[in-house]
Amino acid sequence: MKKIIILGDKSKKKIRETIKELEPLFRKKSHLSIIDITDEEELEKVSADLAFVFGGDGTILSASRKLNGRQIPLIGVHLGRFGFLADLTLREISSALEKIFAGEYVISQRMLLTCKVIRSKQVINETLGLNDAVISRTSLSRLISIKLYVNEKTVTTYSSDGLIVSTPAGSTAHSLSAGGPIVTPDMEAFIITPICPHTLSNRPLVVSGDSKIEMEQISESKGVGLTVDGQIYFDVKVGDRIVIEKAENKLQLIDIQTRTFYDVLREKLNWRGQPTYDVN
Repeated sequence: MKKIIILGDKSKKKIRETIKELEPLFRKKSHLSIIDITDEEELEKVSADLAFVFGGDGTILSASRKLNGRQIPLIGVHLGRFGFLADLTLREISSALEKIFAGEYVISQRMLLTCKVIRSKQVINETLGLNDAVISRTSLSRLISIKLYVNEKTVTTYSSDGLIVSTPAGSTAHSLSAGGPIVTPDMEAFIITPICPHTLSNRPLVVSGDSKIEMEQISESKGVGLTVDGQIYFDVKVGDRIVIEKAENKLQLIDIQTRTFYDVLREKLNWRGQPTYDVN
């Protein structure tokens, strides 16, 4: 029998009750452990063949950081509001388990990024991300200035509300809302998207995933911060450099191939082929 862990934030009533309801089904088919995603100590020593992550995309983002060193394949059960990463709905759990235990799935990999904050030539913060790293203003409504380097070559200086560096997985998150392109998850690339740039010719830029990207905060504005995956925050000062590179490990996602990436785009972004006309 496979060793499975269920991850979820058990402080949330819906997640707690859903896990309790489905627990007997999982125990019939596996050696099961249930772990609260907020229990850092328990997650440090966990081992399993695979993990079911109950919640929304935010829970998967958290799990991808906390379990990355163990490279445990994940599959998300969508209990959130949007769900680009969470593949399963509750009604699909039973059939998904049958497919998984029959070996009818593939492992789909997602590129991760590492993000370092360098101050006075010292690394003062380092974190892992799946979606994106964002420098943005956090208080006063003023533009900030960010100098961008790719492979130690100057690209430009942005005067904007901020700058997003995203992976392909993150191209459907904050970057998309700021006007960035959608990039298929099998690619290895970084998408660099300015947030409300003062110069309208500053457009999103896609570079190789092997690139070394540096963002330097050069404005004297107060209230500037770095956010990774919308979950990890760090204050940024003038002169700080944010260095972003492809992580050594990748996120391992279980794909039971019930829907394609393009199916997800049509469903989640409400894409339609033709406009709907009222004929009445």
